[in-house]
Amino acid sequence: MTKRMYNFNPGPAALPIEVLEQAQENFVEYKQLGISLMEMSHRSKQVEQLNEETQQLLLDIVGLNNEYKVLFMGGGASTQFALVPLNFLLPDRTANYILSGNFSEKAYSEACYVGKAHIASSSKEQKWVNVPGQHALELADHSAYVHMTTNNTIEGSRFNVFPDVGNVPLIADMTSDILSRQVDYEKFALVYAGAQKNLGPAGITTVIIREELLEHARKDIPVIMRYETFAKEKSLYNTPPVHSIYVMNLVLKWVVEQGGIAALEKRNAEKAGFVYQTIDASGGFYKGIVNRADRSDMNITWKLANDELEQQFVKESVQNGFVGLSGHRSVGGLRASAYNAVPVEACKALADFMVEFQRKNG
Repeated sequence: MTKRMYNFNPGPAALPIEVLEQAQENFVEYKQLGISLMEMSHRSKQVEQLNEETQQLLLDIVGLNNEYKVLFMGGGASTQFALVPLNFLLPDRTANYILSGNFSEKAYSEACYVGKAHIASSSKEQKWVNVPGQHALELADHSAYVHMTTNNTIEGSRFNVFPDVGNVPLIADMTSDILSRQVDYEKFALVYAGAQKNLGPAGITTVIIREELLEHARKDIPVIMRYETFAKEKSLYNTPPVHSIYVMNLVLKWVVEQGGIAALEKRNAEKAGFVYQTIDASGGFYKGIVNRADRSDMNITWKLANDELEQQFVKESVQNGFVGLSGHRSVGGLRASAYNAVPVEACKALADFMVEFQRKNG
């Protein structure tokens, strides 16, 4: 095998090499059945078993019981921005949105098409350099739910403390930090995540939903848009992305082999620490974008003195075996997405490259 790049792409993102190799071994023929999993009927016994095993694996890893259901859906997290209000924003209720970055703002915008939506707190005026705290939270009367984004992929911030919303259902987009740190998932009535960062390949979205919440879902929307439909049919109402579920299954087993979320959280903090320490020790050559207290271990963002120097950094990084270090167009600067599957050595190598780049250009 040729030397692999150090992959810091924000999504689709790095997958564990062990998972890629195992998926490759079973690509043409699955379990000696003479057929590829991608060719197999989703009504077959093998696919049903794979589907149910993967759902249970995820529940076990996050520490939830059978009061929750795991759903596999399409359309990415962006589709969930619309499905959440379509299912739970009743005409006499108001949806609350905590705005902490680009994607949470998009979720709020979708809710505005469906019904009454209220900005419960926001750090937009601060240009997303922090996440809004509990003191800023103001919920609307007759609240349907509170929606938040736990980790901001673009800006590089995260919530270290989740808001206290009382008895109002708390719903979270965890696309970029699910399984990366220990979280009390019972705080949430619904969690969703696009798979392409910490769960598997692009093409599948995971929803973890408390069954009680389903009882309050609307019945006057199309069947294909109802969470209830996917819960009743165990996500096999229509043809799911079977191969993506298979790769997710392998990723979840890999998570268990690594020691679970606790072990990954420790490793992720170590990985991010190499890069943040380099930024903080650079004397201003590198400037972090997010306030230190709200920094993400998954998405590390920083800037240089000017665009020209940043473009040079990206160009030289590719020449040195790195990929995916350009910042998002809405923020600029640079970004390293160090998801679960990014090895420690990749972050060490990036820190060393940053030190050398500063030595030559500082």
